[in-house]
Amino acid sequence: MSPKNKTHNASRREIETGADRAKPIVFQHGHEIQPYGKIARMPIALDEKVCAASADNLNQLLADTMSLRDMYKKHHWQVAGHTFYQLHLLFDKHFGEQVELVDAIAERIQILGGISIAMAPDVAETTIIPRPPRGREQVPVQISRLLEAHEIILKEARAMAKQADEAGDDGTNDLLVSDVIRTNELQVWFLAEHLVDVPVVRADQKAPSGD
Repeated sequence: MSPKNKTHNASRREIETGADRAKPIVFQHGHEIQPYGKIARMPIALDEKVCAASADNLNQLLADTMSLRDMYKKHHWQVAGHTFYQLHLLFDKHFGEQVELVDAIAERIQILGGISIAMAPDVAETTIIPRPPRGREQVPVQISRLLEAHEIILKEARAMAKQADEAGDDGTNDLLVSDVIRTNELQVWFLAEHLVDVPVVRADQKAPSGD
């Protein structure tokens, strides 16, 4: 073999060796490092049982919040009528705020040493939010569905906040009260006012019956 070919082959081997070192290791499989429902003890000065109870509660709330988040996006796409522009923007604004809540709830579960649910099939199996039909619905029905979902979340968030407070889990209690409850209450107000039956152009001069 000529010196030129030897040099060429050596250079090729060097290139291939370098490429092997840089090649991504794909299609990997392995065991879970933490099963769902199990707590990895974290040094946050909370009893493991308290962490487990809060993580379990928050995963239920997470599934319901993710369902509400997605319902907002569904209605954002499908809203119709003379209030289309206003509700199209409002639904998307509320969607973004629910996205932030989803992230905050999931991170709190991880802080507690738990595992947060994430995938759509797991959310569908866990949520207690009624599933809307696939088709487009009238605006009053869309808003009513959203209000029903908000109330479900608010009821469970209040109960969970009380439980966390009694257990000394101040971080979870603060998240539920300061973020989840207050955000959902504010969104309820913005939605509910769209279902007040008031005249649009001319004021109603007649007094309500019974007054």
